Amino acid sequence: MANETTETVGDLTITWLPNHVVKVEVKRGPNNHFDQDLIQDMADSFERLDEDDRCRAIVLCSEGKHFCAGANFGSSAGAEDRKARTLDNPNPLYTEAVRLFDCKTPVIAAVQGAAVGGGLGLAVMADFRIVCPDTRMTANFVKLGFTPGFGLTHTLPRLIGVQKANLLFFTGRRINGETAMEWGLGDIFTDTEDVRNAAITLAEEIAENAPLAVVSLREQIRPGLAQAVKDTTDIEGREQLRLQQTTDHKEGVKAVAERRPGNFTGK
Repeated sequence: MANETTETVGDLTITWLPNHVVKVEVKRGPNNHFDQDLIQDMADSFERLDEDDRCRAIVLCSEGKHFCAGANFGSSAGAEDRKARTLDNPNPLYTEAVRLFDCKTPVIAAVQGAAVGGGLGLAVMADFRIVCPDTRMTANFVKLGFTPGFGLTHTLPRLIGVQKANLLFFTGRRINGETAMEWGLGDIFTDTEDVRNAAITLAEEIAENAPLAVVSLREQIRPGLAQAVKDTTDIEGREQLRLQQTTDHKEGVKAVAERRPGNFTGK
């Protein structure tokens, strides 16, 4: 792999770097909102990289100011995602998200700027997170009038403990990169301009080891994680579908857009 090669899959750019590292970059800057198509393309790409001997570690990164600002409730794609939901399949996007947890290759997320809501879920999906002074993480679902998704009610307590996860879930507060490091939500703290390079360096350190051993170790550390996330997202999706029909959700979306507290009525 002396020379880098690049291909495009939807709004993803996939680049084969030296030393058995592959960079998967979301190209929806500056905010990098996701929808079902993006997560499906990412899961397809991860599965394909699992079968590619050239890839031993993945760096997940995003262009622009923010790592991922979650779903865009005002977009046409977001509206189409919501229309696709039924009681039998309350959130098809999460069906695709579960596939990310089922992949075999270690993932390092380079988290600059905001990781909001489902964007935090995407960062937590990774094995490691590189953070910086500009990093901002929030599970602000209650401010939007509904409950967490992307498997966060399972993955976040597993990572930082039940009480710290509850503090984020029940308040919707935002934490910075320093706090993320203190809580174990970040693994390496670096300068903002060096986030991606630090992620690549860690990926190279992992990729230089015996690949079969690394894959086996990862399976042992994360046994049954994809199934647990599926079970969790089945509940999360159902509750989100119910709560997103409420007046409080409409008010929450408006309040967050206007950067003010919501005037919630419990209806």
